[in-house]
Amino acid sequence: MTIRDESHEREQVSCDDALAEIYMLLDRECTPERDAELRRHIEDCPPCLEEYGIDEQIKQLLARKCGGEHAPAELKSRLKASIRNTVAERYGWTMAETEIRIERTTEPPTIS
Repeated sequence: MTIRDESHEREQVSCDDALAEIYMLLDRECTPERDAELRRHIEDCPPCLEEYGIDEQIKQLLARKCGGEHAPAELKSRLKASIRNTVAERYGWTMAETEIRIERTTEPPTIS
């Protein structure tokens, strides 16, 4: 009987991957599995941990200094899409996202 070490079978996260996805991690936009992989790497890699800490502080500082104002939803959506596309292009990932929009009309439908 062979005991398998699953930690060696998992794909290792590189520093480039971790740094490219730090803001996705900070914004909690990663899948739970990817979140765990990135956090494992960051906890074991002092340079990435330092960068993560700096980026987290910058994000908190911006939130405080912007007075709680929120960017318009459309701007957030475009920025997220741009970040996802950049990460996808850099690493050759294919990403799909579906958006459903339900709108209410002001006039009720007429019955003939």
